Amino acid sequence: MSLPRVVAVTRGSPAARAGLLPGDEILAMAGQVPRDIIQYQLLADEPDVEFDLRRGGLELTATITRDGGEPLGLEVDAALFDQVRTCDNHCEFCFIYQLPKGMRKSLYVKDDDYRLSFLYGNFTTLTRFTEADLERVVTEGLSPLWVSIHATDPDVRAHLLRNRRGATSLRWLRALLDHGIEVHGQVVVCPGINDGDVLADTFIGVLDQYPELATVACVPLGVSRYTTEASMRAHSQSEAAAVVDMVEEWQPVFQQALGRRVVFAADEYYLVAGRPFPPTDAYEGLLQHENGVGMAAAFESAFAGRTTPAAGAVGGFFRSVDGAPAEGYRATRSAPGTVTLRPRRGAPAAVLTGEYGARVLGPLVAPLGARVVPVRNDFFGGNIAVAGLLTGADLARTLSDQPHGHRYLLPDACLSGGLFLDGMTPGDLPRATEIVPADGASLRAALLR
Repeated sequence: MSLPRVVAVTRGSPAARAGLLPGDEILAMAGQVPRDIIQYQLLADEPDVEFDLRRGGLELTATITRDGGEPLGLEVDAALFDQVRTCDNHCEFCFIYQLPKGMRKSLYVKDDDYRLSFLYGNFTTLTRFTEADLERVVTEGLSPLWVSIHATDPDVRAHLLRNRRGATSLRWLRALLDHGIEVHGQVVVCPGINDGDVLADTFIGVLDQYPELATVACVPLGVSRYTTEASMRAHSQSEAAAVVDMVEEWQPVFQQALGRRVVFAADEYYLVAGRPFPPTDAYEGLLQHENGVGMAAAFESAFAGRTTPAAGAVGGFFRSVDGAPAEGYRATRSAPGTVTLRPRRGAPAAVLTGEYGARVLGPLVAPLGARVVPVRNDFFGGNIAVAGLLTGADLARTLSDQPHGHRYLLPDACLSGGLFLDGMTPGDLPRATEIVPADGASLRAALLR
């Protein structure tokens, strides 16, 4: 077990007043050794908190005193201080198995940790969940959680996860729901495996066995050119349309039985099927916005000024924990100082995005005199066409053919900590780029500057 290390102290905060410094290692809080940021937060939820610290080889004690509700003003270096619970499934559709060699080591870590589900909205299969985990989730109210379902048929689920515990681990989903934990589900739909009748059977299973589920998102299989699984392939247009049809046929059934739609199809299905997106209110609060469900409708609504970005959406990403580091969906996206050459005022504007995003943004930005530059994802290949998986190499290739002197706007969704997935930075690109938050209101404001 590693010790949490202080990486930042807010000026004027209770932690600063108590003398804590970046680099301090936290040995204990109130006499207990915290194992993760969740326990850290619980221990810190007192007016006076005693910290045992190690600084430069010396051990010391500091007491932080604060007013009710005042943040400590600390940021530590990790969300989990003990070992991340890794995934022991071997899903043939797992995207981590489809990554090329030579990328950052952190990208190859397969987690199946319920704590990261709570903190960041990561999906867990529950195959490594235990009675002790259930007790902690219930006792500490770690809700909502995000669970990969894929199929409610035990044999199909075990096949998809390539783990015999996949046949039985949804018993933990039932236990979580029995204890009032809010859970959002996900089904990665693999053509010929868990679509068609199997998907219909999964919807029946949700209605019959897990009706308390808040939402269930159907997301399409992503296939890169590095996959070694012969049975994994992208959806055809007709297969995507069949998933959309099934979701929309079942939504009234759930509505009548439970008073809500429950099941939703990811935006990618509508794009591949060539179908229009449902209106924003059809997504019932955009509860799976970060999973690509209703993202396009929310973007268009925010771009038009009808709503605020991702209005109503909740999830791990939105459950800010005092002191939690910038990881996962909460990682710093924009990289300050990336615009090195400012084009002249009034220069033509172009928005860089993935091939799917281009189909959404094109009609929106054209009336403002801007154009969209689709970026083909050669790095991953396959059917990977979302902005969040763009790499510096593909952006550089595309920009090299674009004229000088134009404004190039890039959504921050393709950055994490200021880096693209291939380790390049915006400063490595052949044209100056402006990093813009990936929501409609921010893009419109940037175009009107």
